[in-house]
Amino acid sequence: MRVANLDGRLVLLSGTGAVDVERASAGRFGPDPRTAYDRWDAFAAWAGGVSGPAEPYDPADLRAPVPAPRQVFGIGLNYHAHAAESGLEVPERPVVFTKFPSCVTGPYGDIVLPEGGSTDWEAELVAVIGRTARRVAEKDAWSHVAGLTAGQDLSERGTQLAGPAPQFSLGKSLPGFGPTGPCVVTVDEFDDPDDLALGCSVGGEEMQRGRTGDMIFSVPRLVAALSAVLPLLPGDLLFTGTPAGVGMGRSPRRWLAPGDELVTRVETIGEMRHRLVAG
Repeated sequence: MRVANLDGRLVLLSGTGAVDVERASAGRFGPDPRTAYDRWDAFAAWAGGVSGPAEPYDPADLRAPVPAPRQVFGIGLNYHAHAAESGLEVPERPVVFTKFPSCVTGPYGDIVLPEGGSTDWEAELVAVIGRTARRVAEKDAWSHVAGLTAGQDLSERGTQLAGPAPQFSLGKSLPGFGPTGPCVVTVDEFDDPDDLALGCSVGGEEMQRGRTGDMIFSVPRLVAALSAVLPLLPGDLLFTGTPAGVGMGRSPRRWLAPGDELVTRVETIGEMRHRLVAG
């Protein structure tokens, strides 16, 4: 099942088009995309039996599949290869920060760069919580995940690393710095949700290519670790870390520039396309 936000309305995507959920359910579920995650069990049971009618749609009209999450978590240094390129030890426990929900945007369109900035790319797999998770065991964690989507943890490195202490959340939360999409794909659609190809290109040049199997902490381990501290709520987003190939890890360092096209891909989920523009 592929759940999406089509110009502000909750839809199911298929090979032939989009099914408007409010109309297909005769009002049982509303048009707000949050409806799916606030009532995930009922929604998933209903959506599993929907066969149409599907209508053609323009992918450019797809918005953030979860447009107003209550909590957005990020995980740092969660790929062995990325920890190595950063010159840091593999962490013994997840390195957690937050992205402010106001940074979340959709899978296509323009993203404004700060003037004179040092903005970096970070292609990521994003887990979407479907059921409240509190002290969930790792073996039960996937049952609390509604699905997976693609994301970019865009990072303004100057702000992120400004002293005297790093400002991770601030540097990663500028407007538009949390693109997600193009849709949320339910876990049952993946042959192996723990090992997916992902990466990104800038201006047609491949920058990142990895597999989530290189994660230090898998999605189930992250859900278990976070839910041991606080509740994960329906619709929360969990950015799970980035593979090697970020701009800060290159010599010389490379940053996104006005006019660049950033293309982000995750296996089975699809791709996002963004144009970087001057502020």
